[in-house]
Amino acid sequence: MSVNTVKSFLQIHPDDNVLVALQDLPKGQIIVWNGKEIILQQDVHAKHKFFIDDLEVGGMVLMYGVLVGKATDFIPRGGLMTTANVHHASQDYAYRKVNYEWQVPDISQFEGRTFNGYHRTDGRVGTANYWLFIPTVFCENRNLDVIKEALYNTLGYAVTDKYKQFTEQLLEAYQHGEDISSFSAEGLAPAAPQKKRVFKNVDGIKFLNHQGGCGGTRQDSALLSQLLAAYADHPNVAGITVLSLGCQHLQTQSLLEDVKSRNPSFDKPVLIFEQQQSQSEEQLIKDAIRKTFMGLTEINKAERKPAPLSKLCVGVKCGGSDGFSGISANPAVGYTSDLLVTLGAKVLLAEFPELCGAEQNIIDRCVNEPTAGKFIRLMQEYDAQAHAVGSGFHMNPSPGNIKDGLITDAIKSTGAAKKAGTSPVVDVLDYTEPATKAGLSLVCTPGNDVEATTGKAASGATLILFTTGLGTPTGNPVCPVIKVATNTALATRMSDIIDIDTGAIIRGEKTIEEMGVEILEYCIRAASGEVIPKAVLLNQDDFIPWKRGVSL
Repeated sequence: MSVNTVKSFLQIHPDDNVLVALQDLPKGQIIVWNGKEIILQQDVHAKHKFFIDDLEVGGMVLMYGVLVGKATDFIPRGGLMTTANVHHASQDYAYRKVNYEWQVPDISQFEGRTFNGYHRTDGRVGTANYWLFIPTVFCENRNLDVIKEALYNTLGYAVTDKYKQFTEQLLEAYQHGEDISSFSAEGLAPAAPQKKRVFKNVDGIKFLNHQGGCGGTRQDSALLSQLLAAYADHPNVAGITVLSLGCQHLQTQSLLEDVKSRNPSFDKPVLIFEQQQSQSEEQLIKDAIRKTFMGLTEINKAERKPAPLSKLCVGVKCGGSDGFSGISANPAVGYTSDLLVTLGAKVLLAEFPELCGAEQNIIDRCVNEPTAGKFIRLMQEYDAQAHAVGSGFHMNPSPGNIKDGLITDAIKSTGAAKKAGTSPVVDVLDYTEPATKAGLSLVCTPGNDVEATTGKAASGATLILFTTGLGTPTGNPVCPVIKVATNTALATRMSDIIDIDTGAIIRGEKTIEEMGVEILEYCIRAASGEVIPKAVLLNQDDFIPWKRGVSL
């Protein structure tokens, strides 16, 4: 689908029986569609949908060419789709052998292109060069925080604390007897390092604070160990410091075994400090800082070097979605995905609760029956877990999603799946499984923004394209996250967190394909360290392990 003319409404797929408002449309306006007049029965705000024909109770609602809901009341032609007159519905799905073919995009302008990355000894290439601190248990979080403050402030990784400046100016105004009820300090510095980085080839020092490692089930600790091992093995990580209490469920030896099991050729420096074997907490912290500093001097010797685009592994994610997500940002990122796949790179699509309604299309794209079967099994097991506690994938849309036009989960999901483009599905990965095949892979994660990005990085994503219609500040400790806005109003209002604006698609000024090319160009620059995504500049290092419970 391409949008290249200014329109006030859009039919996404020829089979759809609803139209999407691209701008606010007043009640009573006459819409002419395929020779018939549609009189709007209510005000229709931008991003919302109205019906082309009358729909009886139980009638099927079609969007993106698939079933996304059923009418719970009679809906007249021109009626607004709401949660009161439509409920979630999606088609059944099963493996069926089809000869799937896709339209391979033209990659001539990207052939021979490279990015400047960090080459690891196992052949992978990182888009960043990080030192990583890993606690084996939540008891070490405070020690991590102390170390983080010391290293960040001294080595130039802390960002300018404009809010501290604001509070200091507020205090000064208060002490001088000024009215502070509407106080607004001017000229605060934007987010930026407080001082020049000491180690120019170390892009950051990252800390994986978490609440696990003990006190839960042994299965929880085992899964956390696999997750932490995946982060230690990540291509963007060059060295690791492990802090352990000593008595916790997740023993350091188990973590090291998981690292070696994941990557037998793992050869990064690993520093281990166990508090119960230390002389004192102070000594533990000083030793960890000193030896980590020495490690930083070593990984600083690495330099960026050219690598083919096939070495990229890009995760695609959406969060804070709106009614434009499936029309602008997601399909644009989908075209980027198709370009990357054609170039021999890896693309990762996660968020299984947000594939509800898109299953059959995905199954038909799987390269073989075992791949399709694994996807079906993981989807059904996950959905069964949700139903067992009185929930279900149909309860995924948030109040913000619904307010901005995503009335059912199937509407949200079919639009979300557009991020994966149209290429074949070459692999299906369970949580923390590494991506090893070039092409599009599915990764089993929740829809939760941070749990999903955490899992996507664990499977090896070295960049994440994150689309949003409402705005979200989510980032990741080891994988740069690039924010792609669905509309210009958001990109303007939240310019401090948005990197790319796809609103030109809605206005008809650019096609999806043109925007997809621009997004890939940005990815190449970000992978080379030439541009720093906003989430990275803000040290937005979100990390939430998934315990395999119900999380939508």
